[in-house]
Amino acid sequence: MYPTLRLLVLISITGCVELISVKTPQKHVTVTMGESALLQCTFVSAEETTALTIQWDFVSPSTMMQQVYYYQAGQDVITDSYKGRVQPPYSPGTTRNASISISNMQASDAGVYTCQVHNFPDVDGESEANVIVKVLEKPSAPYCSVHGDVESGHLVTLTCHSECGSPTPKYTWIRLDQTKTRRPVLGRATETGVLEIRNISEFEFGEYQCTATNAVGFSTCTIELSPEVGDGVIAGAVIGALLGCVLILLVVWFIAHTLKKRRYKPVNPSEANEMTRSAPQAQQASDSVTVATPASNLHAEGDEPQA
Repeated sequence: MYPTLRLLVLISITGCVELISVKTPQKHVTVTMGESALLQCTFVSAEETTALTIQWDFVSPSTMMQQVYYYQAGQDVITDSYKGRVQPPYSPGTTRNASISISNMQASDAGVYTCQVHNFPDVDGESEANVIVKVLEKPSAPYCSVHGDVESGHLVTLTCHSECGSPTPKYTWIRLDQTKTRRPVLGRATETGVLEIRNISEFEFGEYQCTATNAVGFSTCTIELSPEVGDGVIAGAVIGALLGCVLILLVVWFIAHTLKKRRYKPVNPSEANEMTRSAPQAQQASDSVTVATPASNLHAEGDEPQA
C-alpha cells in the first residue's frame, strides 16, 4: 500500500507527463519518375500547438543531408531547390498532420526523408519518423556495339547498355531476319547485355536487336552484323593510304617547282639594259687587243735588219 501511495503523491507533485509521438503509416513509397510522392507524417501531443515546429530533411547515398521544408508559428519555409514542388501540410496545429507532397519526382529524389516534430514542452518521446522513397525510371535508349572481326570462324561480341534506368534494366538479344521476324540467337547471352558468338558463320549474320527492360518499361537498339562491317574497315584503310600517297606527291611537286623558280630567276628590265650597253664595249676592247698584237710584231720585224 505504501509504494502505491508514494506514487500517487509523486504524480500529484510533478503532474502527468505526456510524450509526443510521431508516426508514418507508410514507411516505403515507390513512385515513377515525373509523378508526385506523398510523404505521410502524423503526431500526437497533449500540449497546445502554439510552439509547434515541423521539419523535413532528405539524405541519399550520393548527397549530404539537406532541409526540404520547415514550419514554425504558422509560417512555411521551403528550400529553394524544392520551391514549386513541395505542397506543405494544411493547418498542422489543428489536424496534427505534418504530411507533405513533392511533385515531379526525379531519380535524384530517391532516398530517405525524415519528419521531425517538436511541440514544447512536449520534447520527450518519439519525435521523428523516416520515409524511404524509391523512384522508378524507364531504361534510356541503350547503345549497341560490336567487338571483334566480323568474319566466318571468328569470335564476335555484341554489347548493349542503358545509361539510365531504375531498377537496373535486364537485357535480352534477338536476331531479326529479312522479314523482321524475331529469331533466337545462337550465342551465349547474359542479362548484363553481352552476347558472345563463337565461330560465327554466314547463317548468323543479320540484324540483331537488344531490349533493356525493367518494371517501368523498355527501350531497344539494333545493330547490323555482316562481313561488310570488316570490309568497311579495310576500305577505309586503303582510302587513307591513297590519300597519304597523294599528299606526299603534292609536297614533292611543290618543292621541285620552288627550286626551279629559284634557278631561273627572271632578270629585271634595268639589269637587261645594263647588260645590253656593256656588250659593245666588251667587243671593242676585244678588237683593240687583236689589232695591237700585229702592230707590235711589225715593229719587231722592222728592228731586226738594223741589228
